Amino acid sequence: MLSAFSSTLFLTILLAIGLFFFLRAASKDRTTVVDIQSPLPPLEVLEGISFWLEERGWKKNGGNVEEKLLVFNGNVASSTFLIIFLFCLGGLGSACLGLVLIQLYPSLGWWPLLLAAIGAPLAGIIYRIKSEREESLEVKLLSSELSEISLLRIKAHRDELIAIQLELSESLKLSSENSLLSSPI
Repeated sequence: MLSAFSSTLFLTILLAIGLFFFLRAASKDRTTVVDIQSPLPPLEVLEGISFWLEERGWKKNGGNVEEKLLVFNGNVASSTFLIIFLFCLGGLGSACLGLVLIQLYPSLGWWPLLLAAIGAPLAGIIYRIKSEREESLEVKLLSSELSEISLLRIKAHRDELIAIQLELSESLKLSSENSLLSSPI
C-alpha cells in the first residue's frame, strides 16, 4: 500500500514540474523577425502600419532616420483567463500533493492541505509578474523611399506579426516568404 502512495507522490511531483514549465512557457518572449514586401510605395505602407499600430495602443518611440527605422513601444498585459486557470490549477495540484502527504504521513494531520492555500495564488502571481512587460516593435525600411515597391523588416512579438498579417495583408497588399499562420512555433 505504501508503494502505491509513493508512486502517487512521484506523479504529483511530476505534475508540479509540468506546471512550472507551463508557467515558464506562458511568459516566454516570442520576438520574431519577418521580411515583408508590398507593391505599394514605402511611405503609404509605413503610414498604414503606423496608423494601425497606434490604433492598437502602440506608442511611437522615435527611431533612426539614417537606418530607416521606426520603433514602437507597448505594454503587454497578462491574460485574465490564464491567471484564473493557473490559480485553479495551482490550488488543485497543491491540494492533491497535500492529500498524498497526509496518506503517506498521517502524523502530519491536516496541515499538508494548507499547500493549496500557497500553491493557488502563487501560480497566478508568478504568471502575472512574468507576463506583464513592455515590448517593442521595430519597422525597418529595406528599400529606398522612392522605390515603387516596399521591402520591410518587422521585429515584434509573434502574435503581433500574425495580427498584422491577418488585418493588413489585404489593404496594404503585404506578403512574406513564410506565413506565420502555418508556423509550428
